[in-house]
Amino acid sequence: MSCLVKIIFQSSPILTVCSLLLCPNPCLAEIQLLEDKPLYALSLYGGRMTDNSIDNFFGSFRSLDFEESYLLTLALARRIATYRDLASFEVEGQVVKHFDLQNHWEFNALLAARWEAFYWDKYLDTSLAVGAGPSYATNVPEIEVQRSGESAHLQAYMMVELEFVLPSHPNMAIITRIHHRSNAFGIVAESGTSNALAVGLKFRF
Repeated sequence: MSCLVKIIFQSSPILTVCSLLLCPNPCLAEIQLLEDKPLYALSLYGGRMTDNSIDNFFGSFRSLDFEESYLLTLALARRIATYRDLASFEVEGQVVKHFDLQNHWEFNALLAARWEAFYWDKYLDTSLAVGAGPSYATNVPEIEVQRSGESAHLQAYMMVELEFVLPSHPNMAIITRIHHRSNAFGIVAESGTSNALAVGLKFRF
């Protein structure tokens, strides 16, 4: 797994976002409180595999080299804790189907932390989440073999998600995700890494 924390804090667009994170409580007054939001979320998103490392996603998207391979993911998440009205924590399970260049199933489980407080939330409720956990592929992914020489069924999974919710429709969101599998610095497997860019919808209930 790439050193994502270092990449995030070295990336100027991410630093710009981070500078807005310490949102005072008054900016939350006109949006739905975390304790009032539904506990569960069902996400459906599609993505396209790339031949890029994860640091390429934090610069210009024009530098991404897309593969002729796609994925479709159904994910169910449950919020398990909150920190004031600033952050929440959730568990999530995923079922992923790969198409075209890769043709296998992938199963992921993760724990995620979500920052909920942005200055513009009363106009466009926004959250930023990072999550990680184990990932199992029914076949050794072809793209991971092409990129690294070899890979394994079991790898580490990581996602970075931006969620956008219109205050008039608080239980439906548009999401974009980085869908990442890797060997976690050799802890899980000897090699293998892949990244996809995905977009989709989330329904809270």
